[in-house]
Amino acid sequence: MSIQHPSFGTLDPDRIVIFDTTLRDGEQSPGFSMNLEEKVRMAEALAELGVDVMEAGFPIASIGDFESVQAIAQRFAKDGPVVCGLARTAPGDIQRAGEAIKPAARGRIHTFVSTSPLHMRVKLRMEPEQVLDLVTSSVTLARNLAADVEWSAEDGTRTEDDFLCRCVEAAIKAGATTINVPDTVGYAVPEDIFRVFTMLRERVPGAEKVVFSAHNHNDLGLAVANTLAAIRAGVRQVECTINGIGERAGNASLEEIVMALRTRHDAVPVKNGVKTPSILRTSRLLATITGFDVQPNKAIVGRNAFAHESGIHQDGVLKDASTYEIMTPESVGWNKSSLVLGKHSGRAAFRDKLKALGYELGDNALNDAFKRFKDLADRKKVVYDEDIAALVDDEVVRGNDRIKLTGLSVSTGMHTRPIASISLDVDGEVREGVAGGDGGVDATFNALRIAFPHDVNLKLYAVQSVTGGTDAQARVTVRLEEAGKLVDGQGADTDTIVASARAYVHALNKLLVKRDRTAPAELAAPAA
Repeated sequence: MSIQHPSFGTLDPDRIVIFDTTLRDGEQSPGFSMNLEEKVRMAEALAELGVDVMEAGFPIASIGDFESVQAIAQRFAKDGPVVCGLARTAPGDIQRAGEAIKPAARGRIHTFVSTSPLHMRVKLRMEPEQVLDLVTSSVTLARNLAADVEWSAEDGTRTEDDFLCRCVEAAIKAGATTINVPDTVGYAVPEDIFRVFTMLRERVPGAEKVVFSAHNHNDLGLAVANTLAAIRAGVRQVECTINGIGERAGNASLEEIVMALRTRHDAVPVKNGVKTPSILRTSRLLATITGFDVQPNKAIVGRNAFAHESGIHQDGVLKDASTYEIMTPESVGWNKSSLVLGKHSGRAAFRDKLKALGYELGDNALNDAFKRFKDLADRKKVVYDEDIAALVDDEVVRGNDRIKLTGLSVSTGMHTRPIASISLDVDGEVREGVAGGDGGVDATFNALRIAFPHDVNLKLYAVQSVTGGTDAQARVTVRLEEAGKLVDGQGADTDTIVASARAYVHALNKLLVKRDRTAPAELAAPAA
């Protein structure tokens, strides 16, 4: 049976709405903060990917969050995905969310309240009837500010059935158009999810008029399996994130859900609007922005996802790829042929290659990226697609950083004390530092601390190769901790020390974003 929805019109019974919360729940991951420009760039990538709804942030959380949601709403003022802002039940939260999403062509307010006995007793310190009143009042207010309103029962999978039904009924009567029952703590198994949504659709008056939504966390590694179970139970919106990032063990992974639906259409015969060849590019962009790579064996987007080392597997794949590959690498954005440009390649060829890789750059960004490409081509014998993606992401995404690395010289060797000299541009001011250390990287980081004084703990330093060969670019990940706040940074270069400096500077820029954020009083981090 079709559903009439204020943002989508007539929704076919087999159409799944993809709700991406990378910019909200995903950004709550430790170390994953993004600045405004990074959020807008990621929002544009999500729109290109084909998501239906993007939860752009939690507007009341800080001025920065409000400005980010508003900027994304302005970016999609004429068309594009539904732009969603999260709000608690407090009128100030809801009004702030309504103001932030107002510029969007299609906006949504997403309000939530805890409904499980444990959360109501410990977190809210409220009786069930008080919570039920909050459901009605919060949804009513949100509905007066936006035609599209989503209501969530935080910790819904641990909520008593009768009370959950009453809350959902109240939300529908108050005007909610989407009902979300999150597995907030990742406790449920697929049978639980199937039972809860089947029960709600059968028992709650008006259930046939709204879209039910599933938001599953991955604490037991079941988020995607639970999401598929929800779809089989009649859910028609799934909430997910790129690379599965999010609180604790993360959320259901968008790429895994979408490719499961595509590959096993026989088992779950539904459709969605995601352009799957853009998956890998979007995953890599997020990794560059957050400074956090996916693990090599990550499904769909990990570098080993389509790698075969076993002789038996290799033999089978050579004869017929379908023997050991249930989807083609190209279907999610991997290229079989990645050997590309060289130092004699011109700007036009470089632009064409960027377009083939999914990058559309303005003239200034293209000039910067082309210059760095030529520098890279002079140092490498061959340049691969992965090299170009790394340098473009590293260059373009960093365009609005307050701290920029402008120069680095390191003297090191056996039986000599390494010395590093560094130059930074900090808000337009030149800063320099010289320091020694236990190795070139240590000296570089010490020089950074002199050029830009700060007191942090280095929690992680990791190096990996972008491609093969001794002239391969190194991709370095740095994790810094300050006053309990974690930030990750990434940098790439054929020189590992330069890549290390880029990563550290990237992390420092993220730290500045964290410092600027001030949460309102008594704000409990949303876990829905």
